[in-house]
Amino acid sequence: MMSLNNSNDKKEWTEQDRLELAAKLDAELDEFIDGLEKKRYEEGWPEDRWQEEMEKHPFFMRKTPQPGDEVHPMLVGLQKLKYDPEENTKDELALNYKEDGNFYMKHKKFRMAVYSFTEGLKVNCDNDDVQATLYNNRSAAQFFLKNYRSALADAQTALSYKPRYEKALWRAAQCASHLQRFDLCAQLCEELLDHNSDHQGAKELLKKNSFEKMETARNHRKQLIKAKRDLEKFHRLKDALEKRQVKFECKSPITKELIKPKFSPLEDFPVHFDDEDQKTLIWPAAFSYPEFLFSDFQQQLSEEVIMFDCLTSMFAEPLPQDKEGKYFVDNLNVYYENHKLGTVHKVHLEKTIKDILKEKSFFITGGALLFYVVPKNSEIEKEFINTPRRGTVYS
Repeated sequence: MMSLNNSNDKKEWTEQDRLELAAKLDAELDEFIDGLEKKRYEEGWPEDRWQEEMEKHPFFMRKTPQPGDEVHPMLVGLQKLKYDPEENTKDELALNYKEDGNFYMKHKKFRMAVYSFTEGLKVNCDNDDVQATLYNNRSAAQFFLKNYRSALADAQTALSYKPRYEKALWRAAQCASHLQRFDLCAQLCEELLDHNSDHQGAKELLKKNSFEKMETARNHRKQLIKAKRDLEKFHRLKDALEKRQVKFECKSPITKELIKPKFSPLEDFPVHFDDEDQKTLIWPAAFSYPEFLFSDFQQQLSEEVIMFDCLTSMFAEPLPQDKEGKYFVDNLNVYYENHKLGTVHKVHLEKTIKDILKEKSFFITGGALLFYVVPKNSEIEKEFINTPRRGTVYS
């Protein structure tokens, strides 16, 4: 009899068969995916600008739109619901702005908080508690901006709506302290303690205020005494300058501004009396080198010093710019200019500063003595002497 094959016999799969089948299935899946119809992304935000568009959406934006920015239509609608007078009562509008201001306060955006509270106050609602809160909150924002005068004014206005408003009393007391309005600060602290005797901040501020008031009064007295002494000292100096017939290029009366040196390295060293004898004048002086276009500055030059001794001190060490070794005491001449006449004058080195100041042609320039130093018989000396100068008229 012929034997029949059993159709239920299972094929024996080798490892190689399994790998080939897996590869075939992967290839067929890839072919199926590649054959799918690709649909363009047209219904949402453009792929290259999705982040920019998200920033504009009221649900996702991270900052408030600035003036001139494009505003999302949904945000316009939300704003209308929140701020439209036709959709809200005055109290609701004021409270909405208060919420905005509190939000900005929480995030330390104090200028925006001031703006929001101000908008709430513009509504001019009839609820005194709401008005008091808006003024008090704006006072707090101004306080953190260190606008203490504005903060005090707002706190006091809040108290006019709500006389026993503890937060406003405390804020007003703090502002008065910063403004050194000591009597007002004490009054506000005492009023606050009348309402709340346990307010520790008011107790401490009252003590601090009392101490600062006494200290400020003492410092004020010291300043008055110092101002009086400085004025007396200036009048003595003025008398000494007039007695010596010291001449200034400007014909104005002698003032502190007139004698203040205009050269930056000398500006803190105006002419003054010697600290020891209180008779000798000490001058600021500039020694200019035309050859090198720079100057040496003597901040305290006694009027009793002889010019030769002054040069000896200045040139104890060689001048760094003097590569040829021309600048030594015995080889130098000193000049000064008369800007009124447009002339130049040679200084006698054996004279004292006081004697030089007595010369009719010497004038104080910019609150200081100004001299020019050149090597004897040098080309730079000839050039300096022969440079054309025009006289200047000073008022």
